[in-house]
Amino acid sequence: MAATDGAIGTVKDFYFEDNSWIVRYLVIETGSWLNGRKVLISPDAYLNPDWKNETFPINLSKEQIKNSPNIDTELPVYRQQEIKLYDHYALGNYWRGGFVAGGIPLPMNEAMMKEDDEISNKKTNDDQHLRSIERVLGYDVKATDGTIGKIKDFIIDDTNWNIDFIVVETGNLFSEKKVIISPQVVKDIKWDISEVIFNINVAQVKDSPEYNKSEM
Repeated sequence: MAATDGAIGTVKDFYFEDNSWIVRYLVIETGSWLNGRKVLISPDAYLNPDWKNETFPINLSKEQIKNSPNIDTELPVYRQQEIKLYDHYALGNYWRGGFVAGGIPLPMNEAMMKEDDEISNKKTNDDQHLRSIERVLGYDVKATDGTIGKIKDFIIDDTNWNIDFIVVETGNLFSEKKVIISPQVVKDIKWDISEVIFNINVAQVKDSPEYNKSEM
């Protein structure tokens, strides 16, 4: 990950919204310049990714990142913390509609600002809605009529940061093949027992497209 004035670290994880299946942040592990601290960077700050050289340039300085709110990336991220983060970077927040043309943040009216202030002053655990992709990997997956396998990977659209597909490893069910399934069929996620329930049956999973990492 490259700021406007130098490299800041490496991508370690993604945070996605568990009701919309959209990636909201990349988790960056900083190098020695920031004592290895992990920081959250919103896609709103990204410039065009350089996939060939595996580099994400962003429109932020190292000083801005250094002074950003300290968020514990080992725990779920809450709206209260996001408000502080977006205020620090002066970004258009996604829960208010993000940006207008040209990358200019949408204006906040008095009612919106008051509501954000009220949310910021709530208890931190009142609004849990962002999840770590890394932590969800390995979750058990169940269909309506049986166990399917485990979550192995996610496929993300880099133009809008939507999670388009969940890659499921079927284990012994179908000769250990991997299939891609839309998150739109997710019926429920049981975070306490690391389980995802799909609203489809085992036969439908069996007929799902097989995933080949070497192909687009």
